[in-house]
Amino acid sequence: MELKTEEKSTHHRVEMREQAPLVRARNFKEVPFGYTPDEAVEEASRCKTCKKGVCRTGCPVEVDIPGFIELIKERKFLDACYRVKEKNALPAVCGRVCPQERQCESRCLLGKTGKPVAIGNLERFVADYEAEKGNMRIPERPDPTGRKVAVIGSGPGGLTCAVDLAMAGHQVTLYEAFHEAGGVLVYGIPEFRLPKAIVKREVEYIKKLGIELKLNVVIGKLHTIDELLNGKGYDACFICTGAGLPMFLGIPGENLNGVCSANEYLTRANLMKAYLFPEYETPIKVGTKVAVLGGGNVAMDAARVALRLGAEKVYLIYRRSEDEMPARKAEVHHAREEGIELLLLTNPTRYIDDGNGNLCGLECISMNLGEPDESGRRRPVPIKGSEFQIPVDVAIPALGAKANPLLTRTMSDLTVNKGGYITAEDGTGMTSKKGVFAGGDIVTGAATVISAMGAGRRTANAINEYLKWNHWEFNA
Repeated sequence: MELKTEEKSTHHRVEMREQAPLVRARNFKEVPFGYTPDEAVEEASRCKTCKKGVCRTGCPVEVDIPGFIELIKERKFLDACYRVKEKNALPAVCGRVCPQERQCESRCLLGKTGKPVAIGNLERFVADYEAEKGNMRIPERPDPTGRKVAVIGSGPGGLTCAVDLAMAGHQVTLYEAFHEAGGVLVYGIPEFRLPKAIVKREVEYIKKLGIELKLNVVIGKLHTIDELLNGKGYDACFICTGAGLPMFLGIPGENLNGVCSANEYLTRANLMKAYLFPEYETPIKVGTKVAVLGGGNVAMDAARVALRLGAEKVYLIYRRSEDEMPARKAEVHHAREEGIELLLLTNPTRYIDDGNGNLCGLECISMNLGEPDESGRRRPVPIKGSEFQIPVDVAIPALGAKANPLLTRTMSDLTVNKGGYITAEDGTGMTSKKGVFAGGDIVTGAATVISAMGAGRRTANAINEYLKWNHWEFNA
C-alpha cells in the first residue's frame, strides 16, 4: 500500500550523503557531506514537536531540541542556531561527534516504530549554516562581577564552563597545556570525523566572549593551583584536564619498536599533523600491517587513521563480540566499509620480536563469552589451545586512559581515589580544597564529549553560587 506523504516524511529518515568508502579510506576529508537546506527541512519535518519534548531529557546540556527543529521547519536557520547556542557553545562539534543515538535520539518517539529524528545532523547543519553565512551572533555580556576564575583544560568541559562563567560576568582564563585549544577535540578525534577548522571556529567564538586563552601552560609544572589562587588572584579554579594517561595490556614485548598507544598515535596524527605529510614531517611509524587493540571509538579512530596514513592491512582486535563493542555503530559501519578487518572474540597474549627489537607479529588467543561481569557485558573467557599468530609491524593499544597525576601530585590537600581520579561532589564538582572544582574525565574516567560539557555546565553553576556566598555577601 502506498504511504501518504505525511507518513513518508515521518518514517523515512534523510541520511547524509558521504564519500565513497574506497575513496575516503585514503584521504582525511570529512566523511559525510552534511545536509542541504532542503534536506534539513525535510528531516526536521519528521519531528512531531511533542508537548513534553522528551528528547531534551537525553541532552546533558539541555538544548531546546524541539524549539530549534521547529525553526528549521520554518527555514529560520540562523535563529535555529542561536537557539542551540543558548545552551551549547559547541554545536558544530556536538553535531558531529556526540553519541546522539544513546542520548537525545534514543528518547525520540519516532524511534519506537522507525528511525528517530536525526537531531545531531540537524544541529550540525545549523552550526555550519551560521558559519557559511558569517552571521555569528555574540551575546551581550553582563556587567563584570570583579571575580576571576581559572579553568584548567580547554577541552569540551573546560570550554563550556568558561562560556557559562563569562556569561555570568566573571573574568575567565583558560589554561591549555598544548599549543592549540580544544583538548581531545584536536588531539584525539581525526580530521575525517571532526575537521580542525571546525574546532578552531568554535574556539574563536568563545574567545569573542571575552575569555582569555593561555596556551603551552602546564598547570602542575609552570604554575600550581595554589599559585593561581594565592599569587595570581583567582577566586576559584575548575580542573577539567581529562584522563590522558594511556593504559596497556601488560603482556610480553610491550616495549618493542612498533608498539604505540592510541593516545600518542592519534596526537601525532592529529595535533602534530602527521595527516598532512609531507607538509608536516611528524615522526610516526605508518606500518604495512597494523593491529589496533580495543573496541571503543578511540580504537575505531586509530584503525581508520592507520589506513589513511598508508597501511595495506588494518586489523581491529577485540576480545568480545560486536554486540558488546562500546564504539558508535556508525563508526563500526564506516570502518567495515573502508576495509578494516574486525577480529572479534580475540585477545592478544604477546608481541613478537623480530630479533632486532622490532615488532613483527602478534600472538592471540580465541575467546568465548561467559557470564556478565560488573560492566553488565558477558565476560570473555580464553579457549585453551586456540593460540594463533598474525604478522604486524605496528600495534596500537586503544584500551582506555586513566588519570594523569601531573597536576594532582602537586596538591597534597586534594582528595583523589585509588585510581588517581579527583574526588568531587556530584552535581557541583566541589573538591576537598576550598575554591577548587573538578569535572569531566578527571573525575569520572573516560566518557563522552557531551557528558564533559554537562559537567562543565553544572560546575559553572556551582562556582557562581560559591562566588556569590563566599565573597559577595561579605563585600556588600
